[in-house]
This record gives sequence, C-alpha cells and structure tokens, in this order.
Amino acid sequence: MTTLDDKYTVERGTVFMSGVQALVRLPMLQQVRDQRLSQCTAGFISGYRGSPLGSYDQLLQKADKYLQAHHIVFRPAVNEELAATALWGTQQIGFAPPDTNTYDGVFGIWYGKGPGVDRCSDVFKHANMAGTTPWGGVIAVAGDDHIAKSSTAAHQSDPIFMACGFPVFFPASVQEILDLGLHAFALSRFAGVWVGMKTIQEIVESSASVVVDPDRVHINLPTDFTPPADGLHIRWPDTALVQEERLLTQKWPAVLAYLRANRLNYNVISTPHDRFGIIASGKAYNDTRQALLDCGLDDAACNRLGIRLHKVSVVWPLEELDIRDFATGLEHILVVEEKRSIIESQLREELYDWKRADDGRHPQIHGKDVLRAHADLNPAFIAEAIRQILKTHFANDIAIKNAIELGATPAQSACVSGGFERKPWFCSGCPHNTSTQVPEGSRAMAGIGCHFMTIWMNRNTIGFTQMGGEGVPWVGQQPFSKEKHVFANLGDGTYFHSGILAIRQSIAAGVNITYKILYNDAVAMTGGQKVGERPEGHSVSQIAHAMLAEGAIKTVVVTDEPEKYAHIQLPHGVGVHHRDELDAIQKAFRTIQGTTIIIYDQTCATEKRRRRKRGTLVEPAQRVVIHPLVCEGCGDCGVRSNCISIEPLETPLGRKRQINQSTCNKDFSCIQGFCPSFVTVQGGRLRQKDKSANHLSLSVLNQPLPDPVIAPLESVWGMVVAGVGGTGVITLGQLLGVAAHCEGKGIVTQDAAGLAQKGGATWSHILIAPTQDAIRTTRVGMGAADLVLGCDPIVTLLPETMQRIRAGRSHVALNAHGAPTAAFVSDTEWKNPAAECRDVLIRTLGAEDCGVLDADSIATHQLGDSLFTNPVMLGFAWQKGWIPLQQASIFRAMELNAVAVEANKAAFIWGRRAALGLVDAADNPPLQAVPQPLGLEERIAFLTAYQNAKYADEYADFIQTVRVVDGDGDLTKAVIQNLFHLMAYKDEYEVARLHTDSAFLESLKTQFEGDFTLNYHLAPPLFAKRDNQGRLQKRRYGAWMQTAFRLLAGLRGLRGTVFDMFGYTAERSEERALIQEYRAAIQALLPHFAQSTAPQRDTMLTLARLPMQIRGYGHVKARNLATVRAQWKSLTDTLRTLF
Repeated sequence: MTTLDDKYTVERGTVFMSGVQALVRLPMLQQVRDQRLSQCTAGFISGYRGSPLGSYDQLLQKADKYLQAHHIVFRPAVNEELAATALWGTQQIGFAPPDTNTYDGVFGIWYGKGPGVDRCSDVFKHANMAGTTPWGGVIAVAGDDHIAKSSTAAHQSDPIFMACGFPVFFPASVQEILDLGLHAFALSRFAGVWVGMKTIQEIVESSASVVVDPDRVHINLPTDFTPPADGLHIRWPDTALVQEERLLTQKWPAVLAYLRANRLNYNVISTPHDRFGIIASGKAYNDTRQALLDCGLDDAACNRLGIRLHKVSVVWPLEELDIRDFATGLEHILVVEEKRSIIESQLREELYDWKRADDGRHPQIHGKDVLRAHADLNPAFIAEAIRQILKTHFANDIAIKNAIELGATPAQSACVSGGFERKPWFCSGCPHNTSTQVPEGSRAMAGIGCHFMTIWMNRNTIGFTQMGGEGVPWVGQQPFSKEKHVFANLGDGTYFHSGILAIRQSIAAGVNITYKILYNDAVAMTGGQKVGERPEGHSVSQIAHAMLAEGAIKTVVVTDEPEKYAHIQLPHGVGVHHRDELDAIQKAFRTIQGTTIIIYDQTCATEKRRRRKRGTLVEPAQRVVIHPLVCEGCGDCGVRSNCISIEPLETPLGRKRQINQSTCNKDFSCIQGFCPSFVTVQGGRLRQKDKSANHLSLSVLNQPLPDPVIAPLESVWGMVVAGVGGTGVITLGQLLGVAAHCEGKGIVTQDAAGLAQKGGATWSHILIAPTQDAIRTTRVGMGAADLVLGCDPIVTLLPETMQRIRAGRSHVALNAHGAPTAAFVSDTEWKNPAAECRDVLIRTLGAEDCGVLDADSIATHQLGDSLFTNPVMLGFAWQKGWIPLQQASIFRAMELNAVAVEANKAAFIWGRRAALGLVDAADNPPLQAVPQPLGLEERIAFLTAYQNAKYADEYADFIQTVRVVDGDGDLTKAVIQNLFHLMAYKDEYEVARLHTDSAFLESLKTQFEGDFTLNYHLAPPLFAKRDNQGRLQKRRYGAWMQTAFRLLAGLRGLRGTVFDMFGYTAERSEERALIQEYRAAIQALLPHFAQSTAPQRDTMLTLARLPMQIRGYGHVKARNLATVRAQWKSLTDTLRTLF
C-alpha cells in the first residue's frame, strides 16, 4: 500500500515525490550504489534555504532517520558561503593525515537560492580549483527564479557556475533530478570538479510519479581519455597556478570525455533528412515539446517533415561532436532557452567554421532574435517562433506549408482583464504589521524577508538591498543628504546570515540610523525554521550582547510580552518596552547621533499557529469580536493593525467590521483601533457545530449518492487550482497528485510558493494522463485547462488563470465567496468583485461549464470552519464529472495527508451534495449577503430608543419636509440615511446602551461556548490618559462594565441638557451643531431642487450624502470631519454660483 514515506523507503519502484524530495533521496541512492561497489562512503549536505529550495532543509530534517541509515549528515549553514566552505572540507579528506578518515570518501550537496550562488563565487572557484576525491564529489544545487516570483531580482545561475568552472546540469523533470544527479556525482568524481545543477520552480517544486532504482542509471567511463599518471583529484600542496593548469588542461578534457561517453545531450526526434532543428534544455525543453504538439507536430509529423529535436541536459560545456552531429544536414536551428544565451553562444562558437557537407553552407541559427531574453518562455511563445521560422524559411516546402495550415491553431484563451488584484500581504497577526511602522516624518529602508512587502504598503518604506546589505545604502546617502536619520528593517534570519555585518558597517561609518531587528523567532518566509540553525535558536539576549559589543549607541527591546523578560538577563542599559511604546521610542531614537538598535520581539503569527496545532504553544484563552452597532466602519482598526482578518460586515446601517475567527492569529493589535466596539471574550471557545439532524454526521459518509459520469482518460487532463495563499491550494494539488499516483496514472503537479503564500494569488497545476510519458510539461498550457477549481473568484479571473481557459473545452467550478483583498485595509469603500467575476466566467463559458457554489458558506455553517472550503470545492467538481479520479483514491490521499481526515471527507461529501442540489440554501446563508438598508420606520424606532419619541419625531418631521419636495426620490433617501447618522451620534450614553443590547449578548452565546467573561476596551474622555500625540489611550475594563453601561444607558435622558456631563466636550458640542448645520443646508436646497438641472442635482445629492463619511470616534472622527468640511465648503461654493 502507498505511504508518504515511500519516496525514501522503496528500494525499487514507482513513487510520488516532488523535485525537492528527489534531492533528499538522491544522496541515499548514491550511497547504495557505492555500497554495491564495496565502497564505504558517506554524504554531507549543507546550504542555506531560499525559494524554490525553501523547504529543502526542513525535508532533510524530517528524513533524518533515513539519511542516518545511509551515513548522510545534514548541517544547515549560517549562510551559503560558509556552507560551500564546509563542502570544500569534505573533499579535503583526500589529503587528511594518514589513518584519520573513517570513510573511503564523502560526497556532498551544496544548495542555495540564485543570489546565494553569487555570494559563493570565491569559495566555489577555490574549491573547484582544488578538486574532489575519487569517492567523493560535490553537486552545487542552485534554485533559480527566472521571473523574480519570490525574489528581489530575476536570477540565472549559469554564468556564475561557468565562471567558476562548474559543468552545469539542468534537469527537465523530477525523474531527471535523480538520474542526472547520479551522473553529476559520477562526473565530479571522474574529472575532479564540482558540478552545478540548476533548478527552477517549475521543475523542483513540481511533483510526479518517478522510478526509483539504484541500478537505473548506467555510467559509461570514457575510453577515449587517459587520466594523467598523478590523477585528477584533490592533492596537497598545489600552488594556485598548478591548480589552474590542472583544471584547464586535464580536468576539462576529462569533463568533455565523460559527456561524450554518456551522451547526456542527444537527439530526441531525428532522421537523416532533417532540415530544421530545435535545441532546448530544462523547462524550455518541456515547453518546446508542448509547443510542437500545439502546432500539430507530434513525433511522427516531425519525422515526416524533417524537424529534429535535441535535448540538452548539460548546458555547459556543450561537447563539440554532439553539437555537430545535431547540426548535420540542418538549414535552420532554433535555440530555445530562457534568460541569457548560454547554449546559443556555444552553438555559434562551435559551428563558426563548420559547414554542411551537402552544400558547404552554415546552418542559420535563431535564438534571441525570435525569443525574448527577459522573464521566461512558455509553449505559446515557442510555438509562434516555430511557426514563423517554418513560414518564413520553408515556405516553398508544400508538406511543411500544409502541415502548418492544417495543424492546431494557437490556443485561444479566455483572457479577460477585470483589473482585479490580490496582492500578497502580511499574515493575520503578523508582528511586522506593528514593527515596520515608522513615525510621521521618518522613512525606512526595506530588506529581505516578509517585511519586504512594506514597499507596497503605506509604511513610508523606500528602497531595498540584497540580503545582508540592509541599511548600508544610507552610508552612501547621508553625506549628500539633508535628511538626518533613517530606519532600516532587518529580519532575524538575515541578521544571523550576514546582516550583523551591515550593522557593523553602519557603526564604523558613524551614520545616524536605527536598525529594527525584527525578531519573530522563525525564518518565516521559507517555512518557520529556527533562527541560528540550531534547535535552541538565537536569542534576543545574544543579539543584544552582540550589539553592545559592536558599539551600538543604544539598544532596547520592544515586545508584545514584556513580562517574559522578568527572568532573562539582558546587558546593562538595555530596557524592555511594550510594543505600544514603539512610536515614542522611535521618535526618541531618531534624534540620537550614531547607530541605534530596536530589537522587536514577537513570534511569527503563522509559526504561532503551527506551534499551537502541535501543542507546543499555549492557545490564548481570548478572542476578539466587534460589536457591529457600536462600530462606525471608520477602518481605524485596520490602519492600526494592518490585519487582513478584519473583514467587511454589511449591515442595514451600512458597512461595519468583523473579525474572521477562522483566520485570526490572536495578535490583538486591532484592539488599538480607536473605537469602543471591541470586546474580548475571555475563556470559553468557539462553539462547535453539532451533529444533529441539521448537520451532516460523519456516519452519513457511506450514504449512497449517484456516481458521476467521468469520461475515460485518453490524453492529458489539465487542472488548475486557483486560490488564496495559505488556504490549502497547494495541499489540494498534492492530494490530487497522490490520488492519481495511487491509481497508477501519469501525474505531474506544479505549485507556487514564496510571497504568493502570504495571502496573495496562488495556483496549483495538475496534469493527469494514462501514462507518465504522455505529460510533456509541468504547467497547464494556454487554453488547455480542462478544469479550473476556482477556490477564489478574484484569483480565478486573473490573467494567469483565464489564459488557461478555453470555451468549449474548459470547465470551471467556482466558489462564489470572495475573501476581501488587502486593499480593504486602507480602502474603507472597497467593493468585493466576486459577483462580477462570476458573471464574467458564466458569459465566457456558459452556465453548463461553469458550476457556482458558495463553498465558504457550506464549510462554515456545516463544518464550523472556512478552512474546509477547498475540499468542498473538490467534491463539487468531482460530482460534476470533471476530475478523472476515483473517490476512493482521493479519500486515500486524504488519509495519507493525515490532517483532519474525517472532516475533509465530510467536506468532500458536502461538495458532492451541492453539485446534486441536495444542499438547503436556508441552512447555508451567504457569508457576505448585503441586507436592505434600515427603513424609515425602523430608524424612527431606533431614535426613540436612542433618546425619546420627541427626538425621533424631529427626525420624522424633517424627512416629511423633504418628501414634500422630492417624494421618495434620491434626495429623500440620502437625507433619511445621513440625518439619521448625525442624530444617532455615538456618545457615552449610546455606546453604553448598545453594549447592553440583549441581541448582541445573545449572539455571543451562539458563537461561543463554555465559561467565558467579556472585557471592553475603552477610552472614556473624562478619565483616559493621553499618549505623546495627545490622543486618548484605551484600556481594558472587565465584566463589571455591564453594570456601569446599564447605569449610563439609563441616564441618556440627560443628553444635551445642562446636566449632561459629557455634553460640554468639544466633540459632543460639534456633533449637536452638525445636526443643525445639515438641516439648514438641506432646507436651503429644497426650493431649488425641483427645478435643478442634472449637474446641479448631482451636486446637491453629493452634499446630502457627505455626513456618512463622518465616521469614527475622537481624533479619527475629527480627521474625517475635517476632510468632509473641506468637501462641504467646495460643494456649497459651487451651489452658490449655480443659484
């Protein structure tokens, strides 16, 4: 039976694994092969994580028992350069003192992101000059990011590897990571050189069914090369020039001999009569295979028309005989490669003085003249280049001309641009939401890590550096700037990697800068690894001592939990402050001459969630809720917390705010929003969904439902899962991959990670076929999606998804619920485009091919958590017959995943029931329904309860005055809403009345269970303290406030009288005055309204609607009022000129 550990335990057979997992298995295979040759070898792996190799170290740690069984040691490094130095050490065993070695040799793997390759060029050159041992060998695995998907710059490692003298392997599949990896070790041993292996996200983060067999790869040792008598391997002592001579005159010929002997670059499609050749490597090779098929050119057609295809596995150096064998007889050659020309340049050099035997002419080479060098390539680009070359240069060939005309036309995708966007954002409760704020008048510089995202947030953060250079640009700027000081953000992982040197540079230069070391106790961007590369991590105390030793002028610790430092010894003079003091501290630090340090200590929110699930971190016995009637919808809570778990709540009184309890990570910074609507529920827990007759019991899973009609799988079936990062999109892709593998089908999945996982748009591509060989690429092509699982409507309508869709072929299963985007954090009027997205898809595909359901509503109401949305979607699409897999294999994949198995199965069944129309809409109301606005009679009743009947009559009488002029027209509607808003201003009496409202208290009882108490977060104007900006500060009040609220609510009759102790404040006086101002303004408009022109009427309506923008409390309301007053003046001035 299939298990998730098969990838590491099966000695021979087919297993499902990702490219990164293949890199874990590779050294195990090498050790087994050595053992069969009676060689006692060991392995050593070291490097530094980074997308697309961000999870490699964690997978190595999880596989530790398997690695140990194969004598393989994994040592994560402080940075890439030191990792490479450690790998160099494994080969120095070749000249270790006699009888000190415990193994015949140690083979090694270095790994790092593309920029890590750059910083290692010095040690790479030294180590490669020195060489390897006969039973050692080293592979340097680079994770390149060709499109800067998760990087600050697009990257290509090939030129650095070449400059260091590394042969460069480029696997095109997960299978080739294993196969070429064994060749890479063999080449490194034979020629005494280090070998580079280039990986990119599309390959190394894809998963597939691969064959694992220690005997699968056969190594041919060259017969046309004789090594020198003293060998090719590392020795001591060799001078630098001797090492250089050996590399160039002995080792490189050995490399070329190995490549000739093993034909790692070869013709895939070839006949003696070919005239047009295509040469490609890695991902570009896969895309080329797909492009040929998209042109209607399968292998048989290529053979018939004289089209040759050459696959390059080793992109540098190209072996001369291989190249000339490929070029023989060709008139035109197309080089398909991404980024800079590596293959094309070598091809031109090798064929410069070479001519065809038949006519003595050079083949014409096409490359960057028809294919772009920037970004990446895809099958559509390549197909167009192939067509153009065939049309232009083979126009007289009737067979080719007919084939092009009869071949498949370019896939017409349904690329509809809606102008929508789902930007990556800090996770809910992320420490960076608070730590990266800077005082007004200051700016910050960004660095590497999650906090890089500040550059597109309203954080006054400008510019960034490479990893480890944070803040140092200021050294070059300050002497030429009037600016006196800047802040620099520096993550704790980067600090340990190399960032401490940046601080040292700033101290040495004497610049005025404050480093904010963002200590979140995890390397969050790549999966939450411990800072310091050891189990105990690297502590705040250690950093503080280091800063003191470096010579920082002043260092403080800012944290959300100052109490935890009661028993932690910090250096003398290093104080501990609550995060609420950050603004004041920053203002003080920006006046200090020299380099200062703020260590901001708060654990990564995502890591907290992981630890709570594992039981290694206590779950806070507290939840935050927002009283919707008290909430003004001003958005200050979002501004203060920057948190995307604060979502819009549409009510009869307009848009308010609510906390998404499923995504909330309990940071509680939202409470700092200046608003009395926040209530914390202490104790108790979210009420669990019962399993009564109204809910699907797990025992119902076996109830029979009609099986869907699933068409036989005859070719590649392409699926795209489109959703929001962090919601299980990649998990869904992996479930489908494992399920297909369990059925013995061909399968490739390809996932997106990195910044996309931070609440941004995320996709998973799944390709299923009858056999593994039928799948040519790792991504669904243009217009080639058979199914799109649209888990989020906004992501589904983005071009990356829509260009995969083609009417007549594609089906879409669409979740009608669209989670708010990060734009809502700063835009209180943000409109959810989910319905518009749905309508566009239905118009594009038709109702038959676009199935819509509110999966979030079903998951929330029936399973108690929106996190089960995706398996609901999966069940829905499966029941539609759009997934060519069996339910049993999908359930088996869920069992192997071993996370909430029964709940995920139940969610799948709910999706099936929804597809069959068996879900009662009444039991699953939409989570984002927009109710009708409160009617006039309801508003009159509200104002009666607010004050008294007389007060409500004043409102009703004025509305009637407006009605006489406008009836039930737009002006009347505007005044009904806006005058009510002004008259129902939320003073202390009203806040107290609303907090004692029985409906709200009952709603809490339906949401929470157990023994809980309520706390309120208030800033009473008569009692609250003020901060350094003069703003009132909130504090927590316990459950006893209910008594105070009831007492205060009973005194609301004093409102506006001489006995109103609150009414004398400037805010209350202005609120009362606004009512009269508004009434007077409307009264002045009425005589002109009926005879007004359309532009005049629009101006009057705009003025009548302005009060709804006066939202919030205290200084927030004052700020909004100032904005409205400026608009009010402009509009009244305009109206004066019109009348």
